[in-house]
Amino acid sequence: MSKNFKLLFLGDIVGRPGREIVQKFLNDNISKYDFVIANAENASHGFGLTQKNHDEFLQLGINCLTSGNHIWDKKDIFTYIDESPILVRPYNYSNVQGVGFRVFDNKIVVINMLGRTFMPPIDCPFKALDELVLKLKQDFDFENMISFVDFHAEATAEKICFAQYAQSLGIKAVVGTHTHVQTADEKIINSACAYLTDAGFCGAYDSVIGMEFEGSYKRLTTSIPSRFDVAQSDLSQLNACEIVFDYKTGVAKKIKRINFIYEVKK
Repeated sequence: MSKNFKLLFLGDIVGRPGREIVQKFLNDNISKYDFVIANAENASHGFGLTQKNHDEFLQLGINCLTSGNHIWDKKDIFTYIDESPILVRPYNYSNVQGVGFRVFDNKIVVINMLGRTFMPPIDCPFKALDELVLKLKQDFDFENMISFVDFHAEATAEKICFAQYAQSLGIKAVVGTHTHVQTADEKIINSACAYLTDAGFCGAYDSVIGMEFEGSYKRLTTSIPSRFDVAQSDLSQLNACEIVFDYKTGVAKKIKRINFIYEVKK
């Protein structure tokens, strides 16, 4: 009987409240998991990722950091992204620094893709995945790998369609990020590929997807650009999902949403 392999994926980490709640959760629970992935594109002041925070995540034991369209928002990203052993930027950016996927122990591949609906212009994620899967099949035993895609996208329909297409190529898990709102549609597609439209976010509970109400209200009611500040709250939330794979075949067997609310100690 093949052993189970349990993977934890943490939704978008937003600012200091997100980093602190992730640290607390991992300190208490990391031993339960064989591999931990987190989306960190909003981890530093709500936009981007500094090297300091990147290194803190590395020390926490996180195995891989995914990202999205905000990965470029902190200037020092360009000074360390090529040296990071865990950071992944969206694969379907062309001719930019960093890598769009990482392979661990010749068994686990973590891929980051960016959607195109209501998002900045970028290469087609469907065609990009075609290209990448072909490369992985040439270099690895792809059919038996644990293959995970963080699909950072706005539109629900695009996420669902992408997941259906990805599983037809042999991908074993597709989890969406970007909206910061955890969905309740977790399932196993075709008895092989775990799926969740959006993992949610880690950060201030009393907030507008992790940000202060006032800045969000001003922008939505006036259409005038205004500063978004990371919210502070007496409660923090941690949204994530855990996926159980068959280690030998890479096939996803179970997916479970995680939604914890913590009281912030003053």
